Amino acid sequence: MQLAFVNLDIGLDTFRPVETREVEDHHVHTEQCSLSPEVARQVNQAKLESRRVVAVGTTSVRVLETAVQMANRLRSDKPQTADRNTKHAVRNSACPWQTVTAFSGPTDLFIYPGFEFRVVDVLITNFHLPRSSLLMLVSAFAGRELIMEAYEEAKRQRYRFYSFGDAMLIL
Repeated sequence: MQLAFVNLDIGLDTFRPVETREVEDHHVHTEQCSLSPEVARQVNQAKLESRRVVAVGTTSVRVLETAVQMANRLRSDKPQTADRNTKHAVRNSACPWQTVTAFSGPTDLFIYPGFEFRVVDVLITNFHLPRSSLLMLVSAFAGRELIMEAYEEAKRQRYRFYSFGDAMLIL
């Protein structure tokens, strides 16, 4: 097992409830984050060796999945566009075998059910607030029904919710 760290700055908007009628209309906050060349190398090597990538925290998931999108953009023949997820400096180019690429800058990647995870295989996270983008992310990862069952059990067992509460492992 190897440990690797990503850097990120979490804002208060992380905990802002989703108030739009259609989930697609909700815009998440922007977080400054970075994934170093060394961590990109470790993640890519793990994926090449069919080892699992375990993310600790939902924002770590967002950093890693943004790094996948950056690698895909670098491989494409199209010129890189300056949309809201590409306003960051790319520190290296992606080869066809790379799952992620190193980068530093903002991300506002919003992960909700229907999202296809490309790098994260396992997630350790807290029990999140209702109507939060974080709850949507874990629902996208494990399936809404399973997450709702887990939350009901957590309530029955009197688990602590929110950022300093109990955590769950999603395989």
